[in-house]
Amino acid sequence: MFRFPRPPRSLAGQLFAMQVLLVAVVLAGCAVFAYATARGQAEEAARLQAGAVARAVADSPSVVEAVRGAGRGTDPSAALQPYAERVRVDSGVDFVTIMSPAGRRWTHRDPRRIGEPFLGNTAPALRGETFAETYTGTLGPSIRVVTPLLDDGRVVGMVSAGITVRAIRDRLARQLSALVWVAAGALTLGGVGTYIVNARLRRHTHGMNAAELSGVYDYHQAALHGVREGLLMLDGRRRITLINDAGRELLGLRGEVRGTAVADLALPPPLTGALLADRPRVDEVHLTADRVLVVNSSPVAGGGRRGTVVTLRDHTELQSLAGELDNERGFTEALRSQAHEAANRLHTVVSLIELGRADEAVEFATAELELAQALTDEVVTAVGEPVLVALLLGKAAQAHERGVELIVTRDSSAVDTGPGTPPARDLVTVLGNLVDNAVEALTGTPGGRVAVTVRHEGESEGEHEGEHILIRVTDNGPGLPEGAGADVFRRGWSGKGEGRGLGLALVRQVAHRHGGSADAAPASDGGAEFIVRLPVRRAVRT
Repeated sequence: MFRFPRPPRSLAGQLFAMQVLLVAVVLAGCAVFAYATARGQAEEAARLQAGAVARAVADSPSVVEAVRGAGRGTDPSAALQPYAERVRVDSGVDFVTIMSPAGRRWTHRDPRRIGEPFLGNTAPALRGETFAETYTGTLGPSIRVVTPLLDDGRVVGMVSAGITVRAIRDRLARQLSALVWVAAGALTLGGVGTYIVNARLRRHTHGMNAAELSGVYDYHQAALHGVREGLLMLDGRRRITLINDAGRELLGLRGEVRGTAVADLALPPPLTGALLADRPRVDEVHLTADRVLVVNSSPVAGGGRRGTVVTLRDHTELQSLAGELDNERGFTEALRSQAHEAANRLHTVVSLIELGRADEAVEFATAELELAQALTDEVVTAVGEPVLVALLLGKAAQAHERGVELIVTRDSSAVDTGPGTPPARDLVTVLGNLVDNAVEALTGTPGGRVAVTVRHEGESEGEHEGEHILIRVTDNGPGLPEGAGADVFRRGWSGKGEGRGLGLALVRQVAHRHGGSADAAPASDGGAEFIVRLPVRRAVRT
């Protein structure tokens, strides 16, 4: 007959069975030990009781006097039998036998046995010694004590008192019955307590057995260290209980951090606030010293404040590519605008030719061409780096559309992009965001003007030591709010309101990543001035 295999017990069930079995074995061992101890104590108590009764009878003057009468031909049983029975009943022993030195009984519990020989050893008593033994007599196996009866130092008789083994067993059974009830109560109480504990354990382990829990742990470890996203688990007190390798790398953590409070990790305040928040966070962008992170958090379900699960994704490269894409879109818009302007100018030239004013048409076209070429030559000569040239030309066209003039100052110089200089992508991030911020601040302001300075400063140039690239953007707009200072580079700060600013935060991140600086201050003409210095690290030749 086919039988379906029984599913393995849950871990809680296995522990429950093991604990109940363990409690039962311990109680059984205790019961056996208690029985053996109680039996030994009962036998010892019987020997002491019988010895005390036998010595008391042997020391009784009336007994000695009755035995003396036996030497004068008087039967001592008449006086000794009633006395021995009273002592037996009062003392609780099973028999008290008084006998002659020859071992013939003068008393017995069964009067018909009087006069018969005593069954047992008497030699030590005849030598004047008191001894105990277990012997089978007329009443069955018994523990007995035999002591000599002395008269002026002579052994004139012997006294034996004893308790049957059956009586000892009956006493022991009564004691053990109470022990059994105590053991049963302890087993029941232990079983109930174990069941309650294991029921709670079953809830926490979701009824899984040891193999399933081991499998879950193995998969958990593999998933934890295999995913590229950062993973943090925080307890109710916002301490780290678990973090994977990617999480350590993204947050820049070193050493053992489990058990450390989030507030003690020295993370940027906005990121710390996101990790400490009670409500869920969905795809929030936060900045560290050198990374752009997307943060998602979710409270752990189960009632009460049991913690939070946080995931981190690295969007540093994506954000940089998004910035480059925005610049490309800006270039496209600039080309579209220039194409539109070129079409207008071309229509003007054609109209002048149709009107027979060819000389004026040539003069107009030449002037426009010289103006465009002059701007290009100015930027190329001042900056040199093709990527930055293209960026500034595109930004100039965009600014022109918004009614803002963008110029490159005369103190700019060609940027050396050789080994040790920051990559062109980071230069685009810094310059593009600074220009966008300035143009946006000047939009709608008559006569708005943005001045850009880009130059390569050697170790002996400028106020700062060390070779570096200087990027300065100055505008004549409304300027910075009073007391803004370094807050303008904080993620979320914006002149248009909280929650919008990211560009200036990216500027500071790039500067810090390269060991440089980013500063903001009021400009001399009332606007704002942003200065970024990016160090150049040349390889040391040996």
